[in-house]
Amino acid sequence: MLVALVVLGLKAVAYLMTGSVALYSDALESVINVAAAVAALIALRVAARPADANHPYGHTKAEYFSAVAEGVLIVLAAAAIVREALPALLNPAELPALSGVAGLGVNLAAGVLNAVWASVLLRQGRALRSPALLADGRHIFSDVVTSVGVLLGVLAAHLTGQAWLDPLLAILVALNILWSGWRLVRESVGGLMDAAVDRETEEKIRLAMRLHGHGALEMHDLRTRHAGSVTFIEFHMVVPGDMTVQEAHSICDRLEDAIRAGTPQSSISIHVEPQEKAKHHGVLVL
Repeated sequence: MLVALVVLGLKAVAYLMTGSVALYSDALESVINVAAAVAALIALRVAARPADANHPYGHTKAEYFSAVAEGVLIVLAAAAIVREALPALLNPAELPALSGVAGLGVNLAAGVLNAVWASVLLRQGRALRSPALLADGRHIFSDVVTSVGVLLGVLAAHLTGQAWLDPLLAILVALNILWSGWRLVRESVGGLMDAAVDRETEEKIRLAMRLHGHGALEMHDLRTRHAGSVTFIEFHMVVPGDMTVQEAHSICDRLEDAIRAGTPQSSISIHVEPQEKAKHHGVLVL
């Protein structure tokens, strides 16, 4: 939140120094970063709560709500940018003189700070498997790309004297952050809708099942989903009818350890079935 406020302040100063509509749009996007940081903090605090009677699977999905909220804020910001830039594009006004290059330099400093912070958020988001941190990091990185484009465009507008380039660039910024917002919402909705894990993660799970499932006759009906940093995995395991509960439980323990070694922070449920429940087709057969 502190970094977002500092960046917003720098970009606001850059806009006031130049009068550029494109720099105004860049500063407005930073308002989203402040709001997104607040939403992410709230979501992370809620997600950290342990499971309770009303939420037996925990509160980890709360992280997805912050990403959805960030996507909505992006749409609102894009609309505000277009509202400001469209009249200027239809009736281009003469660009105010740049205060040297100081205004662009201030905006560049904000972009560099954002780039460093985005890398920190992305690294920590991957390490903690946090949708909220990853969403924030990806959005801030898109903000960095926007800032670079804005700087080049504003400089080109002043060098060529083509005032229409400035509001046109602002509209392009709005389209870019709309795309960023769409990606955030799409990924977050996938988590809320219990989308399955990616192909690479599923193959790790299946490999662990094949290598460490000896003693079982068959495993089928593998289902997976993400909820924040936790991966939920469930499947059916067929064992001989005369196998003891202790022996079946030992296989389950071995499988759970092997799966968690490749997929940390997993919640695993294994349904043990007798031999007559085997399917023998379209399934993982051992």
